Amino acid sequence: MTKKERVLKAVERLEKLYPDAICSLEYSDAFQLLIATRLSAQCTDARVNMVTPKLFERYPDAESMANAPIESIEELIKTCGLYKTKAKDLVGIGKMIMSDFDGIVPDTIEQLTKLPGVGRKTANLVCGDIYGKPAVVTDTHFIRLCNRLRLVDTTDPLKVENAMRKLLPPEKSNDFCHRSVLFGRDICTARKTFCERCPMADFCPSKK
Repeated sequence: MTKKERVLKAVERLEKLYPDAICSLEYSDAFQLLIATRLSAQCTDARVNMVTPKLFERYPDAESMANAPIESIEELIKTCGLYKTKAKDLVGIGKMIMSDFDGIVPDTIEQLTKLPGVGRKTANLVCGDIYGKPAVVTDTHFIRLCNRLRLVDTTDPLKVENAMRKLLPPEKSNDFCHRSVLFGRDICTARKTFCERCPMADFCPSKK
């Protein structure tokens, strides 16, 4: 079986297992998704979802975030970890969106990664979920799954992204990334693989 055949089978199986492929972060627009994703670094989505309601109540958009006192942001996001760095980035993101992008969250990876603290993972998520563009979000679950399916042989996020862009159908890539997160939490975990209940066990090269 070729890598292309294997990835198409994986897409099909995960579609059946998780028909609703959605981001677990809670947001109402592009700016809020961008901010929530920045907060999620080294923090669980569940924790971020506990923090963002008060944050967005006070600072709901780029303009208000740009003018926010960093100390106020720090206090609101303190439980997310690395809160001082994140608070500085959040205010910086607001300022740059206002000064460089006319108050609108940009829609390309190249522009998004110019924002403070925004890497390709975050940029891909915004491009895919907000702007409907083909995206490959290389979080740890996705990288682990791609390696276990022998689709890649590296854990370097950029190399995984580039390789999987060539293998995944563009219109399926974003949802596959969301589904791989759910799958990585439920079945193909970092500590243990539950191959006995894996829907891909019949073609997975790593099956034990």
